[in-house]
Amino acid sequence: MPHTAYEIINQDADSPWLLTCDHASNRVPPSVAGGDIGLPPSEMQRHIAYDIGAAGVTRHLADLLGAPAVLSNFSRLVIDPNRGDTDPTLVMKLYDGTIIPANRHVDAEEVARRKAALYAPYHDAIARLAARREQTIYVAVHSFTPRLNGRAPRPWHIGILHAWDQRFSRPFIDRLMAQRDIVTGENQPYPGHLPGDAVDRHALRHGRPNALIELRHDLIDTPAGQRAWAERLAPLLLAARADMDPA
Repeated sequence: MPHTAYEIINQDADSPWLLTCDHASNRVPPSVAGGDIGLPPSEMQRHIAYDIGAAGVTRHLADLLGAPAVLSNFSRLVIDPNRGDTDPTLVMKLYDGTIIPANRHVDAEEVARRKAALYAPYHDAIARLAARREQTIYVAVHSFTPRLNGRAPRPWHIGILHAWDQRFSRPFIDRLMAQRDIVTGENQPYPGHLPGDAVDRHALRHGRPNALIELRHDLIDTPAGQRAWAERLAPLLLAARADMDPA
């Protein structure tokens, strides 16, 4: 059974890899607003509630790489584990044009309660697994919407986000760029990392090689698409590790 805040796959795997999926679930725990944050099911199925398809890709990659993976077990609308713990958007009140009713008047006490129940245990689980090896390669799996409301379509199939530590991300991007049928964005559709986010917290601050993968969710919104992309990415991840500058 998964923990209230997270699920771990391949917990005992002896692997250099650690996979994470910060936005794996659209679940609202019963302890938060009685399990209903005031949005209809159609809204909870949108990208605002979770990263569509990312959990399936993460599970397949974990099996293909023989790697442990940590997946969140709560919606990003409850509290966003990819935000720093002092980020003003940690609990979103408005997201891509949708008001989140249960968050409109959330106070500091309720934010602290959600942090203690969900945010902190999720990050504690990642920290434990990341620290098992001297040099864990940290790979975060996300997905992005093909188009935000009122914005232009996003052309990329996949984006790789990175900050200053490019030991792993650079060879991985190069391997992807060499795939003629994949449109790859570097720090697209979002720029790099923010201080305090999950990659900063678990990789950059500890000198761990890392990359954040963003897949366009219309490519992975079916089990077949999730498996296909995991099977495409696994050998490229392995090749990038072999290419990685050990310095």
